[in-house]
Amino acid sequence: MFIKTLQIENIRNLARVDIEPSPTLNILFGANGAGKTSVLESLVVLSRGRSFRTNQANELIGPEGSSFRVFAESLNNTRKTTRLGLERSGKHWRARKNGDDLSQLSQLTRDLPLVLMEPNSHLLVSGPPEVRRKYIDWGMFHVEHEFLDTWRRFSKILKQRNAALRFRQEDVLDSIDSVFSDLGGRLGRLRRSHSDEIAGRVQDLLTDLGSSLENIRFEYHDGWTRGSLQESLLAGREGDLMRGTTGSGPHRADIALFCKESPARSVLSRGEQKLLSAALLLSQVEILAKMGEKPIILLDDLASEFDQEHFERVLARALNCGGQVWVSGTRTHRSEVDHKVFHVEHGQVQEMV
Repeated sequence: MFIKTLQIENIRNLARVDIEPSPTLNILFGANGAGKTSVLESLVVLSRGRSFRTNQANELIGPEGSSFRVFAESLNNTRKTTRLGLERSGKHWRARKNGDDLSQLSQLTRDLPLVLMEPNSHLLVSGPPEVRRKYIDWGMFHVEHEFLDTWRRFSKILKQRNAALRFRQEDVLDSIDSVFSDLGGRLGRLRRSHSDEIAGRVQDLLTDLGSSLENIRFEYHDGWTRGSLQESLLAGREGDLMRGTTGSGPHRADIALFCKESPARSVLSRGEQKLLSAALLLSQVEILAKMGEKPIILLDDLASEFDQEHFERVLARALNCGGQVWVSGTRTHRSEVDHKVFHVEHGQVQEMV
């Protein structure tokens, strides 16, 4: 998949951007604060409905009005053209696909799969479990069609169970827990399967990226400790009633990462964490590519995160996946593959000829 045309209106300092990127590699360069990351951020917002830099949509709106807009025309792997657009003003949004209104932002995500590496990507290793759950769930969303429905149904039953706990409705809990256990177990099995596939790829990826890390090991933690989820819920009910929240279930799941039997977050340097995170993200790209879906890859300020050798290795592996790659940085660089270079200055984006 690749973006054929991109239009951005009123996002941060980008008043109006109109570009036709290369289907292979696009290099955005310019001074810090020029707006390079905002271009990539616009693509993320179009794909996910939210930014990776802020949870507040109002912070994205520039000075040219009370809303922002992003429009892209893409070509997928079957050479089918899709037109996607998103307009957002505070809490209100409107999304369109090929001229038709969309009811859910997840429909954008399905049509514009996108993987982002940015300076905080190391949180995949050192951050809280929520970061790794979102990472696994993104992959499951694109490779397993039943995942989204299962995730939504589980999220709904979790809210119902927590409400019953707060009001101490034990009779309601008796009826909820069987459904909760069924959905939670199904969600856990899907996540574990995807985690196992990633684990089988990461070590080879690390070697190819020039890392000396060895014996990287994954442990998928379901989010409960006793036998079945049903048993864990029953054993923990009294504590759940005291806290007013559910303590066992896939909403507590995590991927524990180990290096030579020690927790990776405690023994790896920041640079090693970044390389491991790059391997984790690229493994998902390759899993999707194997299925015929080549996501767009965004590499934000990658040259500042790695030395030249590791930068070139990460970029080469990304390009090898066959999808469109976007790279931002304070300087440009030469590439042997077909590419376009865009200079970004004071919110203006100009293609260099």
